[in-house]
Order: sequence, then C-alpha cells, then structure tokens
Amino acid sequence: MTQAPATPKALRRRHDREIIAIAVPAFAALVAEPLFLMVDSAIVGHLGTPQLAGLAIAAAFLMTAVSIFVFLAYATTAAVARRVGAGDLPAAIRQGMDGIWLAIILGTIVTALTLPSAPWLIDVFGASDTAAPHAITYLRISSLGIPAMLIVLAATGVLRGLQDTRTPLYVAIGGFTANAVLNALLVYGAGFGVAGSAWGTVIAQYAMAAAYLIVVVRGARRHHASLRPDAAGIRASAQAGVPLLVRTLSLRAILMIATAIAARMGDAEVAAQQIALSLWSLMAFALDAIAIAGQTIIGRYLGAGDAQGARQVCRRMVQWGIASGVALGLLLVATRSLFVPLFTGDSAVHDVLLPALLVVALTQPIAGVVFVLDGVLMGAGDGPYLAGAMLVTLAIFTPVALLIPLFGGGLTALWWAMALMMTVRMATLWLRTRSGRWIVTGATR
Repeated sequence: MTQAPATPKALRRRHDREIIAIAVPAFAALVAEPLFLMVDSAIVGHLGTPQLAGLAIAAAFLMTAVSIFVFLAYATTAAVARRVGAGDLPAAIRQGMDGIWLAIILGTIVTALTLPSAPWLIDVFGASDTAAPHAITYLRISSLGIPAMLIVLAATGVLRGLQDTRTPLYVAIGGFTANAVLNALLVYGAGFGVAGSAWGTVIAQYAMAAAYLIVVVRGARRHHASLRPDAAGIRASAQAGVPLLVRTLSLRAILMIATAIAARMGDAEVAAQQIALSLWSLMAFALDAIAIAGQTIIGRYLGAGDAQGARQVCRRMVQWGIASGVALGLLLVATRSLFVPLFTGDSAVHDVLLPALLVVALTQPIAGVVFVLDGVLMGAGDGPYLAGAMLVTLAIFTPVALLIPLFGGGLTALWWAMALMMTVRMATLWLRTRSGRWIVTGATR
C-alpha cells in the first residue's frame, strides 16, 4: 500500500522542524561570535573614545582578514552535506579534513603578512593620531589568533554539514565566556588596556580551535577517515572556495569602505560606526542561522536527489527570514536607548549613533531575505553566481558611498547607502532563486 503524499500543512511542519533543529543552536552559536567584538567594544569603550576608535579600525581589518576566508565554513558545509545526503559519511569527513588543513595554511600566511605591515594597514584606514597607536597594538596582537579563527571556521563547516549545530553552540558559549572573563581581568585587573583585550581574545580563540579539533579528529577516527593532509584534496577545497572568496571580498570591501569613510568624519563617527557595525553584525549572524539551515538542508536534499524538497524548504526559509527580520528591527528600535550607554558615555557618539540605528532597524526585513537566499545558493554550491552578484553590488555601492562626504552627509547617510546595498543584494539573489538554475542534484555539483 503506497503512502499518501503529505499535505502542504504537514510539509510546512516538517520543514519547520528541520529548520528549527538546525537554526536554533546555530543562532546561539552565531550570536556568540559578534559578542566577542561587542564585549571588547564595551570594555575598551570605557577606557576612552580614542581607544574605542582604535579598536574599531583594527577590528575592521581583522574581520576582513578572517571573513574573506569564510568559504572555509560555507563551502565545507555544502560539500559535506551533499555527501551526507548521498549516504557517504567517510567521504564527507575526509572533505572536511581537507578544509581544516587549508585553514591552517591560510591562517599562518595571513598572520605572517599582518604582523610587519600593521602600521601601514592602520594608516590606510585614515586613523587619527590619537587612535592609531591603539589600533596598531590591537591589530598586531590579535593577528596571532588568525590561524585559530580559520580552524574554527573550517571545523564549524564540517559539523554543520554533518547536521550537528549543537557542538558549535557549546564551543561558542565556552569561548564567549572565556573571552569576557579574560578581557575584564587583563584590561582592568592587570591594567594592560587595549593590549589586554587583544590577548584575552587570542587565548579564547585558540581554546575554541582546540575543542573543535578534538571533536573532528574523534569523528574521523570513528569513520576511518584519514587525518593526513592530502594535496589534491586541499587544492580542490581551495578551488571550490574561489567564487565564495570573490563574493566575500566584495562584501568586506563594502564594509571597509564604510569604515574608512566614517574614520574620515571624525573619532565620534568612527566610534559610533564601530558600535553600529557590531549591532548590525549581531543581527546579521542571527539571521544567518536560518541561512546555515539553508546550507545544510539544501545540500542534503540535493545530495539525495530531491529537487522538489529543496524548492519547498527554500520557500519556507524565506518566510522565516522575513519574519525574523521584522522582529529584530522592532527589537532594535525599542531598545536602542537602553544599550547604547553600555558602549560609551560620550554624548557626541550618542548623537550620531541613534539616528543611524533607525536605518539599521528598517533594513532588517530585507536582510532576512538576503541572508536566507545567500545560504540557499551556498548550499546548492552556486558560488560563481554569488560572486558575480556581489561584484555588481560593490560597483553600485562604492560611488554612492564616496559621494556622501562630498555632499556633507554624516553617519546616517552612510547607513542609507548600506540600505541600498542590501536592496541590490536582495534583487540579485531573488532573480537567481526564481530561475531554478541553482538546482543541481547529486553528491557533487
């Protein structure tokens, strides 16, 4: 006797359960990541505005240096999930190990390049004479943690592809707690200032990397997957990540341009920009929890050859993204006057920050759609399209943002340019998902 097809309501419930099972722990883990920087900002902000401005400039570079390699998580998640869907678990873990070895190589290179060039990099951002020394100190110390950050990215991708978002949650909670305690002890207790904040974060990052490696290595041994570096596998992982690297470089270029423009407005503006970006990142990572569910679930469905299931879960995740964006925007508007004093007591920073946060709040429903569709296309391995779409977005955003200082615009105008950027991203991603050309089934794309 054949089983009756599931009703639309039953399908929605099944998809909701899948999304919730992955997105909820992923949400908590992702929220912990920007909280690292928010804790640093809150602690350093009370040392003074020049210190916070220096942290803002150094953090912008560090986020770029690490985030351009976020393909270590994204590409690994999609590739591992496809193989899980196809029923080949040993190959899935082997794919993940290649990504971890690639992370170690790339992290070592980036650190070696950053240490001697820190003063020049800070100067490129146009830091003031008062902020530059703090920025250089924070950047040099924090760059030592870049290999650990990249290992965390790659290992997180392995576990997500294996449908495990609980382990990253536990590691993130532990890392956040250690970071907060170490920052407080080293900045205030030991009196190390900005340097103490950087060292606290580096120590916490290496502890997280060690925890991830223990989990992944145990899984590899359980399924008899080799732990040795494989040149061909590492090269294949790098090649698969090139389109996502282009996509991420374009996005990071947008954020770097925004920070550089704010830096030239003054210390108050760049300090406010740091706080606004921290909050924007917090909400972006929260929305990205649904995108991670998209990467994981879409990859599994396509690996199992279920194109119809992939379409259905994509539609449901978009609905989740819109609803989540509306909720986050309303929450930001309602609470903005309560949490801003936690970061700084400078009234000049307050004055430029509060109106900019209203723009951030208004863009959250758009961001919800953007992050979900981004995750869907990553899960499908549609990296070349994502790269092209972000290059178009960068080409539109850049001239608009550069014109803001020429016409006397302030931080709020800069965030309206960011709203335009998100709208362009939504349009390009919606066109691709509607076409259906992202749907390619099988263990590999």
